[in-house]
Amino acid sequence: MKRSRSAAASAPREPRSAAGLPSAKLHKVLAQLGLGSRADMEAAIAAGRVKVNGQPAHVGQRVTVRDTIHLDGQQVRWRAQRSRLPRVLAYHKPVGEVVTLDDPQNRPTPFARLPALRQGKWMAVGRLDINTEGLLLLTDSGELANRLMHPRFGLEREYAVRVLGALSSDERERLLSGVELDDGPARVQALEELGGTGANRWYRVVLTEGRNREVRRLFEAVGHAVSRLIRVRYGTVTLPRGVRRGTWWELEPQAVADLMAQAGLPLPADQQPRPRAAATSPATGSPRSRASASGVAAAVNKASRPAAPQAPTSARKSGSRLSARRQNG
Repeated sequence: MKRSRSAAASAPREPRSAAGLPSAKLHKVLAQLGLGSRADMEAAIAAGRVKVNGQPAHVGQRVTVRDTIHLDGQQVRWRAQRSRLPRVLAYHKPVGEVVTLDDPQNRPTPFARLPALRQGKWMAVGRLDINTEGLLLLTDSGELANRLMHPRFGLEREYAVRVLGALSSDERERLLSGVELDDGPARVQALEELGGTGANRWYRVVLTEGRNREVRRLFEAVGHAVSRLIRVRYGTVTLPRGVRRGTWWELEPQAVADLMAQAGLPLPADQQPRPRAAATSPATGSPRSRASASGVAAAVNKASRPAAPQAPTSARKSGSRLSARRQNG
């Protein structure tokens, strides 16, 4: 069946070079390869650190697979279409670590514990501040990281929050309906009390954006200081029970595909994951039921016990169990 001329004209077209090859913006290509954020790559281009075919690149430049790209003198290899799934790690961040690759104070960072990449670098999907613990996702795909963080896709972030004093009904309503913060209005999507001891109360909180210290500022806005904050879920990935702080594990292909679907990214044609049953281990990051409050309760119970000193470890999924192996510090 032939399309009408008007329909063909209205269909979106992929940008192409003069040679008819698909093209992409240079800073996006570099970010997709995990070499930094889009803003970082634009800054690198503007600073003259990037060359295309031996010539200094310029911001906004488009490239094709026939172009030769160098960043800081090192050749960058890329394909117009990704031929494999991105790699995604999940990490149980402890309190006291900063999520940055360059810390002037030389404080502990998750990146020191992660496996090395042949090209690019691990990019954190959002950040947890130094006093927040729990689930942190990292990927070698800048495009996936950007989409997972963007509010447009509405990925849920779930937290276990300990505050001083119980919330009143009015304070709960304010958190659910919205409060005004310094950077604009904000609200929680879900709020559930989980109990507590003494003056401390635990709550399950769900947000769909990740502004700086947003959970803490929301509770401070209604008169309650947060004394403990644990992220237990990001999108379809849940912090498994029993995984020690300072431990990382790599997501299975199906779990990565689930995240890509939430971020609106197509799968590589030759990397379609095999279908499997929906009831899976939470360590894989596969879809779970909404009964994730049990995971928050587990985090609350664990948080109430003192943590023993731990050596850096990594964990990979083996069968239906998480197996841990020690890393040399």
